[in-house]
Amino acid sequence: MIEKLTPFLIFCAALGSGLIAGLFFAFSSFVMNALYRIPPEQGISAMQSINSAVLNRLFLTVFMGTSLVCMVLVIISLFNWKDPNAIYILAGSLLYLLGSLLVTAVCNVPLNDVLAKVMATDAESVGLWKDYHLKWTVWNHVRTMASFAALTIFVYVLWRM
Repeated sequence: MIEKLTPFLIFCAALGSGLIAGLFFAFSSFVMNALYRIPPEQGISAMQSINSAVLNRLFLTVFMGTSLVCMVLVIISLFNWKDPNAIYILAGSLLYLLGSLLVTAVCNVPLNDVLAKVMATDAESVGLWKDYHLKWTVWNHVRTMASFAALTIFVYVLWRM
């Protein structure tokens, strides 16, 4: 039964990691730069609003749903280790889980939590915004590359099947 479900799970992981990679890519390629070009108090306020708005049912379904699917795929790959695709399924799943989910939880969310407590009009917020922008964007690049790499591997596995 699980053998018949595995291609569907891989497809779901590819779709989810692709959607997340695209979202992260948008932030890496232009959103953060656009926010940095406007006055710091406006950039801070806009990012605070984005961080609040992103916590919605649709985003969380894709982000956490892909994480759940990848966790299931890790288990499937370990129990079917002799399958020639198992190593690829494991690699794609771990790339997403470590590079997207874990980096988000350990790096980006704590930065967002600090930014959420800042008054955009405070004088010291300008320095914090510069530091936030740099660190958040670097970790977002990591999430983008990891999600895109996971997508690539999942598509490769589907092509091999």
